Amino acid sequence: MASLGQTPLAAAENPTGARDYYELRSYRLKAGASAALLDGYLAKDLIPALNQRGVKNVGVFTEIQVDKKAVTSTPITDSPIWVLIPHLSLESFMNVSADLNADAAVQAAGGDYLTVPKASPAFDRIDTWLYRAFQGMPRMELPAFSKNRVPTRVFEMRDYESHSELAALSKMAMFNQGEISLMKDLGMSPSLFGQGVAGPNLPHLRYFTSGPDLAAHLAGWAKFSPDPRWKAMSADPQYKDNTSKNTARFLTPKDYSQI
Repeated sequence: MASLGQTPLAAAENPTGARDYYELRSYRLKAGASAALLDGYLAKDLIPALNQRGVKNVGVFTEIQVDKKAVTSTPITDSPIWVLIPHLSLESFMNVSADLNADAAVQAAGGDYLTVPKASPAFDRIDTWLYRAFQGMPRMELPAFSKNRVPTRVFEMRDYESHSELAALSKMAMFNQGEISLMKDLGMSPSLFGQGVAGPNLPHLRYFTSGPDLAAHLAGWAKFSPDPRWKAMSADPQYKDNTSKNTARFLTPKDYSQI
């Protein structure tokens, strides 16, 4: 393992400066169930409570089905509700996550949600992941259209699974050493890159790209594959077979999403 210090993998493991931690939740709803109770809790209770604790730029999304040829999208029925919670430190994640719903003020504000009857739950279950930001993008970067909450904005969330821990580090190094900068150059508006440290389907990484609208977002991706810089990276033997599964989800933000 010491020999890895002489390889590009070392760049993924020797950080300089602080990095974000990202908590990603997927609230799974029962088929046909209303999301109104959950939406009310997230918008009026959870996000304000997080903001009061110094946690900003909380994102809330649902999935959409995209027709790339027609450049159109439609909502996905019974989509989970995805909640992205960025933390400036691991301590923030630990303290906020453990104590928030035990706060009397939070319990009072979110009473209908937190004391919902067993027969009509607000969600089926919650899946949670914890990610550590990449060295190549240590903090979340939000483009102007995201900060300004342009109504047509769209996000794409991708997770790349690997067959081994070293393969996952190789893919992370590939981003740190070229893919992130290429995406920025092509106007793909990457917002975050995270190494999965806890949650299902490890080892994997996850990242978000975005656009002011679907057409602009797809146009950015259309430039990526034929770019000679990507072709050179993808052909580099050191990165061979570092990804075994790639899952892409298109996301649209809720009205109350902060990004």
